[in-house]
Amino acid sequence: MFRKKRIYGLRTTVTLMVCGVVMLVLLVLYAVFSSRLIPQPGQALEEKAVAIARTIALVPLISDGLSKGDSKAIQAYTSKITRRNDIMFVVVTDMNSIRYSHPDATLIGLPFVGGKQEQALQGEESFSEGQGPLGKSLRAFVPVFNGKGNQVGLVIVGLSQDRVKAITLENKWTIIAILLSGAVLGAAGAIVLARKIKKMIFWMEPLEISKLLEERSAMLQSTREGIIAVDHDARVTLINLEAERLLRVAGICEEVMQQPIVEIWPGLQLETVLASGEGKQDQEIDLNGITLLANSLPIRVNGSTVGAIVTFRDKTEITQLAERLSGISVYADALRAGAHEFMNKLHVIMGMTHMGLYDDLQEYISGTVVNYQNEIGSITRQIKDPVMAGFLLGKLSRTREAGISLLLDEDCYLPGSEDPAVIHELITIVGNLIDNSIDAMKDAPDKVIRLVFRYDNGYLVCMVQDKGPGIDEALREKIYTQGFSTKGENRGMGLYLVRRSVDKLNGRLELLPPDQSGATFVASVQYNVKDDEI
Repeated sequence: MFRKKRIYGLRTTVTLMVCGVVMLVLLVLYAVFSSRLIPQPGQALEEKAVAIARTIALVPLISDGLSKGDSKAIQAYTSKITRRNDIMFVVVTDMNSIRYSHPDATLIGLPFVGGKQEQALQGEESFSEGQGPLGKSLRAFVPVFNGKGNQVGLVIVGLSQDRVKAITLENKWTIIAILLSGAVLGAAGAIVLARKIKKMIFWMEPLEISKLLEERSAMLQSTREGIIAVDHDARVTLINLEAERLLRVAGICEEVMQQPIVEIWPGLQLETVLASGEGKQDQEIDLNGITLLANSLPIRVNGSTVGAIVTFRDKTEITQLAERLSGISVYADALRAGAHEFMNKLHVIMGMTHMGLYDDLQEYISGTVVNYQNEIGSITRQIKDPVMAGFLLGKLSRTREAGISLLLDEDCYLPGSEDPAVIHELITIVGNLIDNSIDAMKDAPDKVIRLVFRYDNGYLVCMVQDKGPGIDEALREKIYTQGFSTKGENRGMGLYLVRRSVDKLNGRLELLPPDQSGATFVASVQYNVKDDEI
């Protein structure tokens, strides 16, 4: 059975890694200090002992005293040297190792004990450990010569071995305390560093970050909008596949990453967004012959603008999508009105059935069928396009539901079109004009809408006339602006769509001067009929 591998969090991992590095460095430092720094105090004392011994050996009083056998002067001098230099002992011997001085005066005249003075008796300096009357010591041996260059004795300077060890141990613990303080500071720094890193990445774990990046990449590459991001120097730092495709369509095929956006797309003006910190919405920008609809926004971190991002899409695609949506809404509205009218008739039939009024029911159904057949017959005779005919039947139901009469002129005629897209645009034109007339006649006494189609030599004239309050002269140019409406918020799309569809069909839209009351819109468009209807 396999054990699941334990995964540590980022903070724990960073802390352990930094602490591990700090401990490794401290161990290396301890090894270096152990070999170099910790022994230094002992070595310094040894060098001190040798230096004192050399100095004493050069004093004439010592060589003269050894030559004359005068130990009193030597004892007095060496006692002062011992006290002033804080050493264990200074012993002067002759060539027979007989002491001429010693901290314990009772030992003067007796042979030196501890040994290892043979090398010094041969005229060479030496250093050794030994055991004497005063305990274990470190001893420096220096030969003494008289004025003629003949060796007459030795100077032996001793240091307490226990004291040297105590100084070395003290130095060792000082080093250890410093290293432990470094370890504590290193661990604290590791914890602070781990917390800082964690805060910088919004308290997320590496696995969460990698997942987020994968999701971000998938989202950027799958979106239908082109996306380009720039840094604070306006250089491209991110671009998705759709943006690359649109740039290729515009003839820009070179590598754009890390390039100034002004060299790639001057009209985008992202430098202005970076400078002002304000975004730009729904810009129509031309790029080498194609029109793109772009939205630019600044990227802010802690209140500072660090870059900008732009999303854009081919305006042609957006226009086609809007047209589909507007057409679907028109069809759906017509179907809803027809279904509502049909349900009302079913309720009447159900009520008369329950009441047993079968004769009246038969008369009602006959009248309804006759009216419906008359409507269908009239529309199919005058409107040869089945899509427009079905649409107008739905609008008849809608206007009847609203208590309004939708009248088609007796000489109204619409031949079938060879291009279905033209009928779609006509439905947008007629549907929105009728809807505006319905809204305008809510409070009108004479609720009548007149619809006229006239075809003549490749042109179709469509007229929608109502008997509402009409349109104020001051508003006659504003009514075609997208979003402008006198009916409240989230309105002002109908006449904008009408004018756009008319322009798409290379036509002309007019609002005729008012005749007493109401509004009359006339749209003239190019219209090619099917060959079998010419």
